[in-house]
Amino acid sequence: MAPSRLHDPHRRGFLSDNTSGVHPDVMAAIVDANEGHQPSYGADVYTERLQQVVAETFGRPAVALPVFNGTGANVVGLQSMLSRWGAVICAAGAHVNVDENAAPERMAGLKLLPVMTPDGKLTAELVDREAWGADDFHRAQPQVVSLTQSSELGTVYTLDELRAVSDHVHGLGLRLHVDGSRLSNAAAALGCSLAAVTSEVGVDVLSFGGTKNGLLYGECVVAFDPGAADALVRLRKMDAQLSSKMRFLSAQLIALLTDDLWRRNAGHANEMATLLRERVEGAVAAGAIEATFPRPTEANEVFVRADTAVTDLLRTEFPFETWDRSVGEVRFVCSFDTTESDVDELVRAWQECQQKAGR
Repeated sequence: MAPSRLHDPHRRGFLSDNTSGVHPDVMAAIVDANEGHQPSYGADVYTERLQQVVAETFGRPAVALPVFNGTGANVVGLQSMLSRWGAVICAAGAHVNVDENAAPERMAGLKLLPVMTPDGKLTAELVDREAWGADDFHRAQPQVVSLTQSSELGTVYTLDELRAVSDHVHGLGLRLHVDGSRLSNAAAALGCSLAAVTSEVGVDVLSFGGTKNGLLYGECVVAFDPGAADALVRLRKMDAQLSSKMRFLSAQLIALLTDDLWRRNAGHANEMATLLRERVEGAVAAGAIEATFPRPTEANEVFVRADTAVTDLLRTEFPFETWDRSVGEVRFVCSFDTTESDVDELVRAWQECQQKAGR
């Protein structure tokens, strides 16, 4: 038999939190769900149990629909909130705007109204830049505001910021969607519950992330209006996000939401990002590395600006993302399984690359 492992299991990196493996508790949940037969397309006992777990987690009745991925969660969730002529206000750098190959527009047929933000976060004032034209039939009608928590720039909306945006959005007669691919990291950073950053501040529909926090695959659309169930169920099928063997998606989400596994995973990733920043700052202070930080590290992403000659060398040893090559900005993302040794090895290699580049 040919060997099944095709990669080096000792190779580590900081490219993204979706490059890590599966948390052992999640893998065990998949194995437990694997024996015997269960009804398909969500009629299984795991998906039924997931509804109860989500209601307990988020503190109010909700409709939970597992989907394959984050793009699917955003497309299904946003589409369920809009009229055919509706539009979504979002940050210009939002994943739905720049990283989903126009799936919201092409698949859902909706219009995005991007707004430039200094830190990846929308405010009431920024929302108002596009929240106009209700009587103009020539313009797509703003009906939803979509926030990303934590943002694409690694920043976290505080509870007060969330409430302020939510109150303003609802006061305008619009609805609030949250792209929560890293929602767990944000809640862990804030030291609060998942309910506190969603249902308790008035979020209407949530794309809850799992793949970046220890799942094999899968996300979940959570609607805090049970009346949205019929539309969501039909749209999920229409948008090719209905899994026939849904028990394996649901079992993973149950494991993530049980005994605060979501918090332990996300909190550890956040701690490793903080440690990485501290180690790099220490090396900078010692003159061993030349780098600056364009923004704070608030969750599990660290953004750094450095000489591209150095970071290009470093990338041969540790994968990470070039965020903006024109200014030498790169991004490091920590995962639930990132270790202190991983961080120390990265910083050690960085110092060696700094010397090799002669900088």
